[in-house]
Amino acid sequence: MQLTGNGFILRNWQPGDEASLQKHANNPNISAMLLDRFPSPYTFEDAQAWVKMFENQEPIVNFTISINGEVVGGIGLNFRADVYRKTPLLGYWLSESYWGKGIMPEAVKLITNYTFEQLDAICIQALALSSNQKSMRVLEKAGYEKQGVLRNSVVKSGQILDEHVFAISNPNISF
Repeated sequence: MQLTGNGFILRNWQPGDEASLQKHANNPNISAMLLDRFPSPYTFEDAQAWVKMFENQEPIVNFTISINGEVVGGIGLNFRADVYRKTPLLGYWLSESYWGKGIMPEAVKLITNYTFEQLDAICIQALALSSNQKSMRVLEKAGYEKQGVLRNSVVKSGQILDEHVFAISNPNISF
């Protein structure tokens, strides 16, 4: 399974992705904008565990962002339970060397369309730390709307931050 973008592809994780994953993920400028579960430093063992966790997923909900066969980022969905079962959370990251090239908004659009067409979702949510203005712009460019701000709701690197909530609804669902 792969989704094709302009100069990149989104595809399933596979053995052999570990070295480029570790190379591009091991950057404090990336981990500073993500949840603490994204390790820093990002070791080869972290990359091995990640690839192993997602290499045989069904359905595919977590993709590599690959350029010329090299993993330069990741994008995925976290399907939740209970009343949230049809509203996954979207998360993503991209190697700093590819920031500002329009890759991420396009990747978000690709996975959004895939999610609505293939995974029976009614809405997709994404959360951005107040310190991550670039991610907020990515979401806006991809058609997501800011739904609100959870004030003083997270602690990242010893700072209390706001969390911005973005969402997009499935245009094919009528209520």
